[in-house]
Amino acid sequence: MAHEHSRRIVLLAGLCAGITIAASGAQAQAVDTVKVGNNGVVSDAVFYIAEQHGFFAKQRIKVEFVLFDSGPKMIAPLGTGQIDVGAGALSAGLFNAVARGIDVKVVADKGSMPPGYLYVPLLVRKDLVDSGKFKTLADLKGLKVAEGGEGGTPGSFLTEALKPFNMTYKDVQHVYMSYPQQVAALANKAVDAALTAEPSATQAVAMGSAVRVSDDKIYPNQQVAVLLYNGDFAKKRKDVAQRFMNAYVEAVRYYNDALKDGRFAGPTSEDVIKIMIENTRVKDINLYRQMVPNGVDPDGRLNLDSMKKDLAFYQSQGYIEKPIGVDAVVDESFVEEAAKLLGPYKPKT
Repeated sequence: MAHEHSRRIVLLAGLCAGITIAASGAQAQAVDTVKVGNNGVVSDAVFYIAEQHGFFAKQRIKVEFVLFDSGPKMIAPLGTGQIDVGAGALSAGLFNAVARGIDVKVVADKGSMPPGYLYVPLLVRKDLVDSGKFKTLADLKGLKVAEGGEGGTPGSFLTEALKPFNMTYKDVQHVYMSYPQQVAALANKAVDAALTAEPSATQAVAMGSAVRVSDDKIYPNQQVAVLLYNGDFAKKRKDVAQRFMNAYVEAVRYYNDALKDGRFAGPTSEDVIKIMIENTRVKDINLYRQMVPNGVDPDGRLNLDSMKKDLAFYQSQGYIEKPIGVDAVVDESFVEEAAKLLGPYKPKT
């Protein structure tokens, strides 16, 4: 009888231990949901790569995509925690939002312009070039130049382009409109030039209404688009934020393997184009093959010197409401840790 009682205790203990192990195993495999704001544009490709190739799943991350029609519209929901992660272009508006107390951090590169990857080029109407009215950038004086918005990185790029000709940002007329609107404005001669992001730039050139007149020596490695974290997500869910970044940087490297000679022509390009056609607003496969892709640092690192130069431009134009520095908006700790975990980037050949 005592033996039978002992056996029951052993069995019960084993059962309890099994339940405990199963519970701890389930807890170890718990999946965290991260809400990600995106625009459905080409530079969002990294998010979709991470999703489709299981990089998020490997990090026990479930992503909920929240679609916005523009980057600036993400800032308020990001600041209030309605979304955890956002993507957008650097601008005076972002610096002003942080200065006003909106709790967001710039945490990684999402779109930059290394040599060969000038994805926001300066275009001039083809008829002005053909007629000889435009020969050099000095001929932009007094002309109408379109930009995506006031206080953005294209304005800083234009300033750098004009400096060798002893010209300033105020020596041209500025017209603000979306990139697709710029394509139409160049075609109907409503503007003379435009700083137009891909794929709109390639469309304007293909239509025969514009030519590219800038090169990557004007402003090398400019930081254009960035990954943003909500402040509470970065601080109170730091482990989840780090795992998200690990997946993001792994996807960034896969994206880099799709790039070659300023085009989508690398080993993973066909797959990346397929993923972008399925997930972004751009559906034309030939457009992907012709356009200049955005660059992204393989470790996700930011170009802080570029950010400081652009901030100085915003300040010089009176766009910045309160004193603020780049350090107030940047947190590089997540990309630094991801780079350590993943090791050096080894391009596919």
